[in-house]
Amino acid sequence: MPARLLDGRPVAEEILRAVREQIRQISTQHLLTLALLLPDDVGAKAYARAIHKTLAPLGVQVRHVPLDESIDEAGFREIVTRLNQQPEVAGILALQPLPRSLPRWLPALTIAPEKDVDGMTPINAGRLFLGLPAVAPSTPAGGMELLRYYGIAVAGRRAVVVGRSPVVGRPLVSLLLSADATVTVCHRKTTDLAEVTRTAELLFVAAGSPGLIGPEMVRPGAVVVDFGINVVGERLVGDVDPAVAEVASAITPVPGGTGPVTNAVLARNLVTLARLQRS
Repeated sequence: MPARLLDGRPVAEEILRAVREQIRQISTQHLLTLALLLPDDVGAKAYARAIHKTLAPLGVQVRHVPLDESIDEAGFREIVTRLNQQPEVAGILALQPLPRSLPRWLPALTIAPEKDVDGMTPINAGRLFLGLPAVAPSTPAGGMELLRYYGIAVAGRRAVVVGRSPVVGRPLVSLLLSADATVTVCHRKTTDLAEVTRTAELLFVAAGSPGLIGPEMVRPGAVVVDFGINVVGERLVGDVDPAVAEVASAITPVPGGTGPVTNAVLARNLVTLARLQRS
């Protein structure tokens, strides 16, 4: 029997209904604003449009702050410092990939923790690691929301995470551990990846490699969450081969799975920060 499709759209709408109500309750003299640090990259610009599509109907202003390829570290710090000081800016998000002149870790050490909408600063990442209340990165948090919405148990189950990036894989491990899963992490140095992934009752894939996981690498009846968004020709494809649906019990489609939920969680994170700033 083909796997159950874990459609992200109803999950996102549930989250956004709550966000709309919270926005109405926020008393402010300014528009609620999200500042996007936007590099000159096709993928980043597409993601920026998707964020705008989600947030604009909520009454949130999305401000694009272009990052020229020639920008240096001092120029980046000046831009972020200015945004940190603007009361109407509730959150700041640096889209990837950054200009080649900038180190990847720079946003995490520059954005104020109270405006860190995607949980990447050492304070928010550290709180998440310690199991304390924190603003969690929206992509892995969205994956957990999918499981919650569809009633898929996490506690006591064997979870395998493929990918160890600081924005998906690593924070996802913390979220899974807090939910009492037993977690294994795989990465580019993992030997015999298929041997490990076949142990997973819950398989999460965030490797940025189209079709990396085939049906022979999946335990029959596993739940598969695909975070991959890859452009192949004119199509968006995931990190998981669609044929995995013949083996898994449930799987997220690409597109339409984790993506909508990621943007909804981003909106929720923004409102959380705005409420804390105004408390």
